[in-house]
Amino acid sequence: MNRWFYPLVLLAVPVLASASGRPEDADSAPTEVIQGRQIYEQYCAACHGRQGEGAANWKKPDDKGEMPPPPHDETGHTWRHSDAMLYRMIAEGWRHPFNKSDRLTMPAFEKRMTAQEIQSVIDYLKTLWTDEQREYQKTESQ
Repeated sequence: MNRWFYPLVLLAVPVLASASGRPEDADSAPTEVIQGRQIYEQYCAACHGRQGEGAANWKKPDDKGEMPPPPHDETGHTWRHSDAMLYRMIAEGWRHPFNKSDRLTMPAFEKRMTAQEIQSVIDYLKTLWTDEQREYQKTESQ
């Protein structure tokens, strides 16, 4: 086989992977995204999953009549919300409108995170989405 084949494959794979529409790799991301990932792992991963995969059966109410934590990756709907809405949900907490209880099913983090830390988490979440989802979310945020 041609001696240039394998070096070309090694060069082409990362390019093809980034062009595939798959989520970005947060490890090679800006400092804000790396910080956001660390904060996400500290405060969010216990409920929303280490990779943003959400709770099992997140589309169906649990035994208490509450919606389980949704995924934040490309399989969920987080990407459909503007930056302002995501910020508000993280800062003030969230109660799904269809929950049978009145409690916040997602706690407020405004007393545990700074504004910059909340924004860093949002920046990290964007790395879990496809290019098309990021583009949609960018439009929603304008």
